[in-house]
Amino acid sequence: MQTHFSEAQLADPGIARANEILRACVHCGFCTATCPTYAVLGDELDSPRGRIYLIKDMLENDRPADEKIVKHLDRCLSCLACMTTCPSGVHYMHLIDHARAHVEKTYKRPLTDRLLRWGLSKILPYPSRFRVALLGAKLAKPFRHLLPDPRLKTMLEMAPARIPPVSRNDDAQVFPAKGERKMRVALMTGCAQKALDTDINDATIRLLTRLGCEVVVAKGAGCCGALTHHMGKEAEAHGSAARNIRAWMREIEGEGLEAIVINTSGCGTTVKDYGHMFRTSELAEEAAKVAALAKDVSEVLMQLDLPEGKQDLKVAYHAACSLQHGQQIKTHPKTLLKKVGFEVVEPRDSHLCCGSAGTYNLLQPDISKNLKVRKIRSLSDKTPDVVAAGNIGCIMQIGSGMDVPVVHTVELLDWATGGPKPPKLFSNRP
Repeated sequence: MQTHFSEAQLADPGIARANEILRACVHCGFCTATCPTYAVLGDELDSPRGRIYLIKDMLENDRPADEKIVKHLDRCLSCLACMTTCPSGVHYMHLIDHARAHVEKTYKRPLTDRLLRWGLSKILPYPSRFRVALLGAKLAKPFRHLLPDPRLKTMLEMAPARIPPVSRNDDAQVFPAKGERKMRVALMTGCAQKALDTDINDATIRLLTRLGCEVVVAKGAGCCGALTHHMGKEAEAHGSAARNIRAWMREIEGEGLEAIVINTSGCGTTVKDYGHMFRTSELAEEAAKVAALAKDVSEVLMQLDLPEGKQDLKVAYHAACSLQHGQQIKTHPKTLLKKVGFEVVEPRDSHLCCGSAGTYNLLQPDISKNLKVRKIRSLSDKTPDVVAAGNIGCIMQIGSGMDVPVVHTVELLDWATGGPKPPKLFSNRP
C-alpha cells in the first residue's frame, strides 16, 4: 500500500511503525474471509482491510477521529485472525493499537460511553474492586430490565452466580518444587481472573510444582495492562506494564527465572509485546528481557515431563484467539490433553472468536452475542463432556451458555496428574 506521510510525521515512532505496517498491505482481502465482524456484519469497513483504509486516511491527514472511524474501530475484536491469514505479514495488532490510542486522544465520546469505559478501566484490572462490583451486579441482576443501556444489562447478565473466595495462593510468595527443582518460574496471577475463577491459578501452581518447578508470585506484579491498552488508554496500560516489568526484573536479577508463566492468553499476548510497547522508553532493555521470558503455561508444560495416562472424558478444545492468533500457539494444549489421556475434539470454524475479547462482550453486546451463539453451537455439536480453554474471558463467555462445564486446560491436566477434580465438573456453574 502506498503511503504519503511527511518526514515530520515519520519522526514519531508510532507513525513510523504504522507506516511500515500500512506499506506491507497489498489489498488482497484474504483477511476478510477470517474476520468475525465481517462474517456477522458483511460491511467492508468492518473488515481488517476496511479498517486499514480508515486508519491510513486518519493518520496520513493527521486529523482527529470522527464518529464513523470510531464506530468501525470499536467493532474490531482484536482477535488477530487476520494476522494468521495475511500472506504479507501485516502486523495489524500494532496498527489497531496505535489507532485506538489516537482515538482516545482526539475523539470526545458521548458522556455515557466515557463513563462506561472509565468505569471498566477503574474496576476490572483491580481484583478487590472487581469483587465488590460483581457482588453489586449479583444483587442488581433481577432488576436489569429497568436499565436503559443494553450494555449495562449485558454486564449484569454476565455476572457469575458464584463469586469464589479469595485464594491466598495469589499473594506474593514462593512455592517450592516437589522433588528435584527443574525450573524457577514466575506465575502471573492476573487481575480479573483472581476475582472470577481462583481455581485456575491454584491448579497451575499445583501442576507446575508437581512437575519440578519452583513457582514465584512476585511482589508488585498485577494487571498486564491489556484491558486499558485495548481501550487506547496508553498511560494506564504502560503504568500497569511497568510495575510488572520492575517486579519481575527483581526476580530475574535476584535468584533468576527460566520463564514468566501466563495462564491467561490475552495477558500473554500483551506481555510478549512489552518490548515493542517500551521500545522508546528507559525501560526498553528490561521490557525486552521480560517479553523474551514470557511463556504461555502450555509452552512451559511442553518442556516438562508430563506423565501419560488414560481418562474417560471427551474434551472439546476451544482455541482462544489470543493464543492461536496472538501467540501462534495452536497445538500445545491439545497435545498435552491427549498425552494425559483425554479424547480431544475441535469444533468447526475453530479460528473464529467466541465474542469475549476482553471488554468487547460488554461494550459491543449484540455482535458478541452473535459470535457466542455460533461458538456454543459448534462446540455443542461435538457432544463433549467438558470444554477446555486457555483464557478466562473465553471461559466466562462460553460457560454462561453451555450445558457442560467449561474449564481451563491446566485444571484438567492437574486433575489427570494427581490433583483434585475441577470443581466445575461437579456442577456446571458459570
